[in-house]
Amino acid sequence: MNLDDALTASAEKGLDLVEVSPNAQPPVCRIMDYGKYKYQASKRASEAKKKAARVELKEVKMRPKTESHDFQVKVRNARRFLEDGNKVKVTIMFRGREVTHPEFGRRLLEQVAEEIKDIAQVESMPSMYGRFMTMVVAPLKK
Repeated sequence: MNLDDALTASAEKGLDLVEVSPNAQPPVCRIMDYGKYKYQASKRASEAKKKAARVELKEVKMRPKTESHDFQVKVRNARRFLEDGNKVKVTIMFRGREVTHPEFGRRLLEQVAEEIKDIAQVESMPSMYGRFMTMVVAPLKK
């Protein structure tokens, strides 16, 4: 159908002529209510957004002198968060003169990574931000 005929037909019906596939040869158009089409498209997009899996960033905080039992509790919490499909930010907080020995914090973060390597991978390596050393781990893809 040529363009003038299509425009006339859509005007008679009180609808819009919408180009559906511009790259096709010849381009494909459809006579429809464009406002209703946009509304339905936004509804579909919001429905898809609701069904999409949202990944949260959970945080586990420790100190460089955290004892072994407390460390195991923190690792268990991180493991639980990862099994739920969330990312985990492991933070080492330095106080006072502890900040002069960042290798203690780095060693602790490497130990955490070793403990949870079966279900997670390190997404961002340990880095210092002021008095905090952080590392982000994400669950392994299934």
